[in-house]
Amino acid sequence: MLTVYKNVYRGICEMQFIRIGEKVISKEKLNREINKILELRAKGVTQEGVARKLGIERTFVSRLESLGEIRRGQRIALIGFPIKNKEELTRLAEELGIEYVLLFTQKERFEFIKRKGNSELFNEIMEIIVNLADFDLIIFMGSDMRVPIVEKIFSVQVIGIVIGHSPIKESKYVNPKEIIEIVKQAKN
Repeated sequence: MLTVYKNVYRGICEMQFIRIGEKVISKEKLNREINKILELRAKGVTQEGVARKLGIERTFVSRLESLGEIRRGQRIALIGFPIKNKEELTRLAEELGIEYVLLFTQKERFEFIKRKGNSELFNEIMEIIVNLADFDLIIFMGSDMRVPIVEKIFSVQVIGIVIGHSPIKESKYVNPKEIIEIVKQAKN
């Protein structure tokens, strides 16, 4: 991937390009076009109407929606570490009807690792992964390194919230409004 930086209004704007064979793809332009599609759909324009307006195939609009869809009435899990406001998010999860909560502070995550032998730790992590596979939606809060890994492990919908650059060395505050909004969208 090629990253180009340009000055925009005294700030710096990052532009990312990807080379695919002879083509150079602008991630910025791709994201803008996807946002146009989603904004039109959110305003009530039909898939066919969006396709006509933007000169694309209706099936592309449908597939795009399918890729990002979070179904209603889902079983939701909330996972995260290291979380500074763990108690607050645990109470919130209970209020929101989140069925599985696994949150650690920085201290707790290292204690979890230290008090287990290698095979016991491995078995417990495998059990957690198996349990999470039964959920429809996993909200995962972690480092910029761990979020993509978790998204790849599970075949279910994962919404990642990056709380810091890896390695995270202290517990991080997570705004409860982010969790509320994700759950609200998932349940509507």
